[in-house]
Amino acid sequence: MATFAKPENALKRAEELIIVGQKQDALQALHDIITSKRHRAWQKTLEKIMFKYMDLCVDMRRGRFAKDGLIQYRIVCQQVNVSSLEEVIKHFMHLSTEKAEQARSQAQALEEALDVDDLEADKRPEDLMLSYVSGEKGKDRSDRELVTPWFKFLWETYRTVLEILRNNSKLEALYAMTAHRAFQFCKQYKRTTEFRRLCEIIRNHLSNLNKYRDQRDRPDLSVPESLQLYLDTRFEQLKIATELELWQEAFRSVEDIHGLMCMVKKTPKPSLMVVYYAKLTEIFWISASHLYHAYAWFKLFALQKSFNKNLSQKDLQLIASSVVLAALSVTPYNHTHGASHLELENEKERNLRMANLIGFNLDPKLESREVLSRSSLLSELVSKGVMTCVTQEVKDLYHLLEHEFLPLDLASKVQPLLSKISKLGGKLSSASSLPEVQLSQYVPALEKLATLRLLQQVSRVYQTMKIESLSRMIPFFDFAVVEKISVDAVKYNFIAMKVDHMKGVVVFGNMGLESDGLRDHLTILAESLNKVRAMIYPPAKKASKLGEMLPGLAEVVDKEHKRLLARKSIIEKRKEEQERHLLEMEREEESKREIEERELEEAQALLQEAEKRSKKKGKKPIIEGEKVTKQTLMELALSEQLRERQEMEKKLLRLAKTMDYLERAKREESAPLIEAAFQQRLVEEKVLHEQEQQQEIELSRQRHDGDLREKNRLVRMLENKNIFQERVMSHRQIEYNRLRMEREERINQIIKNRKQEREAKRKMLFFLRSEEERLNKLREEEEARKREEAERRRKEEAERKAKLDEIAEKQRQRERELEEKERLRREALLGRSTEPPRTSDLPVGVRPLEPVAAAAPPTAIAPAAAAAAACSGACKICAS
Repeated sequence: MATFAKPENALKRAEELIIVGQKQDALQALHDIITSKRHRAWQKTLEKIMFKYMDLCVDMRRGRFAKDGLIQYRIVCQQVNVSSLEEVIKHFMHLSTEKAEQARSQAQALEEALDVDDLEADKRPEDLMLSYVSGEKGKDRSDRELVTPWFKFLWETYRTVLEILRNNSKLEALYAMTAHRAFQFCKQYKRTTEFRRLCEIIRNHLSNLNKYRDQRDRPDLSVPESLQLYLDTRFEQLKIATELELWQEAFRSVEDIHGLMCMVKKTPKPSLMVVYYAKLTEIFWISASHLYHAYAWFKLFALQKSFNKNLSQKDLQLIASSVVLAALSVTPYNHTHGASHLELENEKERNLRMANLIGFNLDPKLESREVLSRSSLLSELVSKGVMTCVTQEVKDLYHLLEHEFLPLDLASKVQPLLSKISKLGGKLSSASSLPEVQLSQYVPALEKLATLRLLQQVSRVYQTMKIESLSRMIPFFDFAVVEKISVDAVKYNFIAMKVDHMKGVVVFGNMGLESDGLRDHLTILAESLNKVRAMIYPPAKKASKLGEMLPGLAEVVDKEHKRLLARKSIIEKRKEEQERHLLEMEREEESKREIEERELEEAQALLQEAEKRSKKKGKKPIIEGEKVTKQTLMELALSEQLRERQEMEKKLLRLAKTMDYLERAKREESAPLIEAAFQQRLVEEKVLHEQEQQQEIELSRQRHDGDLREKNRLVRMLENKNIFQERVMSHRQIEYNRLRMEREERINQIIKNRKQEREAKRKMLFFLRSEEERLNKLREEEEARKREEAERRRKEEAERKAKLDEIAEKQRQRERELEEKERLRREALLGRSTEPPRTSDLPVGVRPLEPVAAAAPPTAIAPAAAAAAACSGACKICAS
């Protein structure tokens, strides 16, 4: 194990090892500095070390090293800078995901390259043998060699991160984000097994969170933000489970969500509850639990109607129609008929469990079938006004199947309605949280219900009927299917009938007394006659003075009555809610009180046991008659347990030393005995070996004699065997030569074609390369010419500028000489100077004036001054 005085030295050493290709040593050096107890104070260098450490772990696919390093780094920065741990974990997941995507892209590219590769390159003997032996294609093999290891590492990364963040309240958002990314990974690559494990991991984390409530930095689910993160994770889990069609896992996810809601005693947002019930409808429909499916649709309808104010009338109509059709799809008979007491109890418990998931509060003392049943659901739909929102076709279908008695015309009237209903449905508007509603899924169940209703009504009218007539009355199914449907109906005492195939008739029996069977018919007939009589002879209306005075009194009374009923129901609901709240508070207080009492009893029991042990040993009691608190009892009990544990450890040490002495003594005494037994065993085994060897020789001699006799017996068939063998081998040789020639011709033709293609490609590449070189050469020559032209211009400009500077300097010298001459002339004219200037005071190259020049006339000087001015102007122009 390498030791470094500073973490910077370890990081520098790791970078040097990486440069020379020793990544394993670099990883070990960084691991040693991370796990060292000398560097447990967080600093920025440790974060850099962790980034480099994660890079190496991902590059070398060392998941265990990464997990160990993250655990140690969490200990370092949990209380100081937890955001640094978050950045390291994000970097770790980003690298793992990027590597997995690169491996997947590489596998796809390799697959495409194999499709166009050379025949001589990809059809090597070892590749052919591998493909025939393994039975895999190139893509499967490339996925197994390239993609699968990185996907395993990515999955291990997600598990590691979730394990590290499971009890960290400061990184709950990162935990939720990791869970979401793991769900998307399972969804994208159809990893059903990993999805089940992921759900179980998250479920165990929540269970441990509730079990060990005294942990430090434990997430608090009573905080709204924490609860929302956990709920979002569970709802994402539910969505992915339904998309992967893992219905059992989806149902467990629903139970997780319900348990979370019960744990915190808070209802999530309505938008989340819509998703909850929508997924419940799918799960119950797949599991053929049509009753619970209908109840889930009813709760979904209530949620949408109450909280979604932007829901259009068309969408509400579709949802209401789904509710009614789902309720009608439930079979109209009780499946618990004739069940045993144990089965009834199981069904009752199942109904209570499902009702809790759906959101219906059931009394366990009542019969389950009296609450969750088809009849009660239909009655509730009528009372809650769901029937007023459905389409006209659904209304007509409901009245035909539930209220009308048409034994001969029922199927003919139901069939066109089902055809119209099957065309309804589709995608809902964006205001609804549901993606789409399809009513066509209920058509088979409704056809079965119509068949049952028709059989029920026919059984009340007829005693026998021909099979052909009954088949014509039921256009939905063949008679074999109708017979299968009727078997279940007879089994659960819905109808009484039997089929006589020899006579070709169906016999309907009586379910009870004959008078009971006719009672419904007479009641219906009396009600129909009353309606006809009322239509023919309408009752005379009596004029009412009060009605004339108050024409709108009936409407007002009706409205007031409805308002009072609504107010009464609201008051009752509030009372129930208040009572439920008080009951929950009492339960919580009672549970707290019980927990405290149980803890106090446990502490007292521990203390009493400790006092008993102390009395047996002759010690004084720990507490004598004084009143102590729960905390005091716990501390005393713990201290007594600690003292007893220390005494027990001392006893065990003494006993271990005694056992060592005894064991050493026994081994010293048994050593010569073991040696003597070993020598005796050698002698016995030598004698046994000689006997067995003699027996083996005898058996070998007997077998050899038998083999010689068998050979002599088979010698007479040797010639025939050789003739047959030569004939078979000659045929095989001819066939082999023919196949070999065909294969060689085919391969030669393919090789010839490939060579021609490669030759054409090579010529094309040579032409393109030559053309490119020619263009590059022309371009380089043009650039060189431009550079030479620029250099020539630069030199000419420099020469011209030097000449102009020289001319300007000469002109300035000439001006200075003229100015000096002018000055001397003026001085001579004014008489200020009678002596000629000294030669040393004149500028260089200027001669002293002759005395004769002083007497020159003024007319000779003026032209000289004018010429000097002209020269000065010309010089300025040239300089500019």
